[in-house]
Amino acid sequence: MSRNAVETVMGAVVLVVAAVFLYFAYTTSQVRAVSGYEITADFDRVEGLRDGGDVRVSGIKVGTIISQTLDPKDYVAVVKMSIDPSIKLPVDSVATISSTGLLGDMYLSIVPGAEDEYIKPGGRIEHTTPPMSLQSLIGQFIYGQTGGQQKQNVQTPPAK
Repeated sequence: MSRNAVETVMGAVVLVVAAVFLYFAYTTSQVRAVSGYEITADFDRVEGLRDGGDVRVSGIKVGTIISQTLDPKDYVAVVKMSIDPSIKLPVDSVATISSTGLLGDMYLSIVPGAEDEYIKPGGRIEHTTPPMSLQSLIGQFIYGQTGGQQKQNVQTPPAK
């Protein structure tokens, strides 16, 4: 009977340790959605971007991607995001889709501009840059590289 009690206590200890670990992981991570004012940005492509992804300024999370939709008129991707109310973005800010590493997760990076006027809630980031495609970069490297020096077509006169 004492063996069952020991197994029960050990099981409870394992569950408590797992709960403490999950609580610690949740409180120290930046997984939480940022609530704030909503703005949008239009992109030609949003490859790898996902709902719930990060919006960062200088590498610091300041917002969350709420949704991605296709504009049926212009066929551009419209990304709606929520930005922390303490962050005021100038109207000439630039939104870029970046990666955390070579094959890492994609996030939306905002480079603030220098204007004195700020984007209002419900406003739009006018300047955007689509993501760099790893496949197109590799293709350009393989097929588009000229090798530095180009050979000249020099014809020698025929020998007499």
